[in-house]
Amino acid sequence: MTEHIGGPETHYAVETRHARYLRMWQTGEAHMFAIVDAATGEGLGGCGWWHTSWDGDDVCEAGWSVIPAAQGRGVATAAVKLLVAEARIHGDRHRLIAFPSVSNDASNGVCAAAGFSRRGVETFPFRGTTLTVNAWVVDILGAK
Repeated sequence: MTEHIGGPETHYAVETRHARYLRMWQTGEAHMFAIVDAATGEGLGGCGWWHTSWDGDDVCEAGWSVIPAAQGRGVATAAVKLLVAEARIHGDRHRLIAFPSVSNDASNGVCAAAGFSRRGVETFPFRGTTLTVNAWVVDILGAK
């Protein structure tokens, strides 16, 4: 599940990030959600947005992950569409951005299907490696 974002992480790194997201939820800096199958209650993944800066602007960045057994069924697209709608209600920045790897066709397809516009390719360091990503943007303020 992490091949496009630098590979696997330690359990400690995952727990540390989870704790940070919980703190950021309390301050309004992030909104993170579990993706759950409504019929079975099975956890299928997670998605969310958090405050960051990009291209000289304060923005919200989106991210998501879906377990392999649920991939290819439209789960991520449905979740990210809901996430965009949620960011339009609760986000306090003008844009929501996402940075899927240029090699991650599925996540780039999710961005297109969820209403993001592709703004180009960027390269930046991430978790000890260098990622080459597509930059996707959707307006969230004033788009209600």
